[in-house]
Amino acid sequence: MIMDRLEAMRILLGVVDRGSFSAASRDLGLPLATVSRKVSELETHLGTRLLIRTTRKVATTDAGAVYAASARRILETIDETERVAAGEFHAPRGELVLTAPVLFGRLHILPVVAEFLAAYPQINVRLVLSDRNLHLIDDHVDMAARIGPLPDSGMVATRIGAMRTVVCASPELLAGHGDPTAPADLAALPIVNFDFLSPATAWPFRRKDDRASLEVPIRPRLSVSTAEAAVWAATRGVGVTRVLHYQCADALRDGSLRIILADFETEPLPVHLLHAGRGALPSKMRVFLDFAAARLRERLASL
Repeated sequence: MIMDRLEAMRILLGVVDRGSFSAASRDLGLPLATVSRKVSELETHLGTRLLIRTTRKVATTDAGAVYAASARRILETIDETERVAAGEFHAPRGELVLTAPVLFGRLHILPVVAEFLAAYPQINVRLVLSDRNLHLIDDHVDMAARIGPLPDSGMVATRIGAMRTVVCASPELLAGHGDPTAPADLAALPIVNFDFLSPATAWPFRRKDDRASLEVPIRPRLSVSTAEAAVWAATRGVGVTRVLHYQCADALRDGSLRIILADFETEPLPVHLLHAGRGALPSKMRVFLDFAAARLRERLASL
């Protein structure tokens, strides 16, 4: 039966993507025995072993890897055909799950999402703000905003800008200690360290003359786990801090912080919108990408 074969393909891909029968069982909402039986029946039908089962994980055989790739293409084609028949590609609708770093999401993603919801009334958005990088497939996320170098993966990335990492201090602190002219001058200044960005005991810089990397030891007076806390402490004169530009943009605008050592900054970090690269995008994702990318580029450029 064709429908049984398609179901077996979906179950097999669930096991391959999750790396175990139990994880696939939970994700698919099927009994573990059913998942195992369907895969075994498929192997019997094909007359070859598709999976190597161990106590810790499941891996594909050579034949299994080829079959899984073919099955994925077949199911993607069927899914696209069904979406077209249902009108999804013509009338975007459904729930869109997005994720972004907490502060970046609140300052930049959320305003764009609000505009998007007004423009597309049939799409609902669930925005997950987390400084932990969620796994798009395992955590059922459609699209993510990521700051920093991307790992080599099967994800599709749309670059929307770059983000400086800046060192800043309050005018009052600088008035008392003087403006540093080189990273080594930080030794004479109190430091507020944002642990998530710089967990080590040194801050990286680039040399002004040859742009080679440079590590400057720091001895923090205060270490904090959020950028907001680091910026707040710096505005009160507790010390010099190092954060991403967007995290201190408001304090820079109102004059409570000033950027120092700009000539020694490390290379700006790339900012991307990321999604899984499997087949044609559902219209809800495609229209959001088209809508959000230009607006986010404009917002980041304004920094």
